[in-house]
Amino acid sequence: MADVVMPGMNGREFAGEVAKKSLVHRTLFVSGHTDDAIVRHEVLEPRLALLDKPFSPDSLLRRLREVLDGPADKAKP
Repeated sequence: MADVVMPGMNGREFAGEVAKKSLVHRTLFVSGHTDDAIVRHEVLEPRLALLDKPFSPDSLLRRLREVLDGPADKAKP
C-alpha cells in the first residue's frame, strides 16, 4: 500500500523501487486527490488499484482483498 503523493518521490516510483527488490507484486495506491488529477499529472495510469481518502477500516480491508484476489495487471507496482 502506497500513498500517491509522498515527499521525495511519488507512490508509483516507490512501488517500482520495492518491486525491483521482489518484495511485493501488487500495490494498492491511496490518495486524497481526485482520480482525474492523479491521471492528469501522470502519477498513475487509469484503472490501477486506488482507494480514495478518507476511508474506513472496512473499506480498506475490502479494497485490499479485491487487490489480492483480482487481476495482477490492475495492481501492478
